[in-house]
Amino acid sequence: MLKNSIITLLLLVSIFSCKSSSEEQTPIEDKDTFIKGVDISNFPEIKTYNHQFYNLEGTEVDFVQHLKEKGVNTIRLRLWVDPENNHSGLEEVTAFSNELKSVGLKIWLTVHYSDTWADPGQQEKPQAWSNMSFEELNTMVYQYTKDIVQKIQPDYIQIGNEINNGLLHPEGNLHSNEAQCLTLLKSGIKATRETKSDAKIMLHIAGHEGADWFFDKMKALDFDYIGLSYYTNWHGKSLTDLDANIKSLSVKYNKEVLIAEMAYPFTLGWNDWTNNIIGSDEQIIPTDYPATEEGQKEFLSQIKLISEQKGITKGFCYWGGELIAWKGPEARDASSWENQTLFDFGNKALPALDVFENQ
Repeated sequence: MLKNSIITLLLLVSIFSCKSSSEEQTPIEDKDTFIKGVDISNFPEIKTYNHQFYNLEGTEVDFVQHLKEKGVNTIRLRLWVDPENNHSGLEEVTAFSNELKSVGLKIWLTVHYSDTWADPGQQEKPQAWSNMSFEELNTMVYQYTKDIVQKIQPDYIQIGNEINNGLLHPEGNLHSNEAQCLTLLKSGIKATRETKSDAKIMLHIAGHEGADWFFDKMKALDFDYIGLSYYTNWHGKSLTDLDANIKSLSVKYNKEVLIAEMAYPFTLGWNDWTNNIIGSDEQIIPTDYPATEEGQKEFLSQIKLISEQKGITKGFCYWGGELIAWKGPEARDASSWENQTLFDFGNKALPALDVFENQ
């Protein structure tokens, strides 16, 4: 009897141990796999001006903590190589990303490979890299990418920003030097895979119309996500077309798609003397989404809905959520975006932030 009891006990222990071991080896589902992001790259500079921020009810809040409480789970940060004023440089981005990670936010790093803005209109090499041969430039892309990934440890990374026309011109111009462009991208991807194998890699372009031309050239590269910028003043005013093209891209290239940048005005007014990007109904979709607080919220709600298609889309990111008129009402060199932020002219949270709360 005692012998049988012992055998039974040992069998139960064995079964339980096997089950526990199996459960430990099964990855826990990431509840934040749907990316609800905000780009707040300017916040470290804005923070030095000691602005107060408020929730929808008017109570003062911590800016970053409030974003998280409203449902934001990922912060997108740009990185410049050697910026003129040190903002968005490696030291600042590393420190800020560590602060964000400490409160449970994921980091989405957008690497410009430039000292300034990189986009379809310009992909200027960093000054320190300007006289390098192509071989030296390619080695620098690899080494630089390894270094920044090691220091920042991003969850998501863009190899280049809005690279419709390539990067690091003229050597990496996609139109005139396609092979070299692909080589540079491969080096950035290789460096990322070797340094942080679980970081998800994105290739990002502006717009969605005609995106096949670009991704046909990229399909042999080792990347995870397709990233698209979508602004009504530059990329069309049909959300139906956006949705259709996203679905087509996902199926054709077997990749999940992210709306990597988007924003919308809550007013056509302004709060400083810096010319705003958006100032006219002709630039938006006023009949469906007027430039009002509710119009902004409804537009973001629709973007979120488009971004929630399982197996097709991975999420979205609101660009410039922090870009209040931070230098004061008469500044001519501050925000061209204060009517598209997620906080009003009194730094109070806008209703659009509520869109982040629910999956």
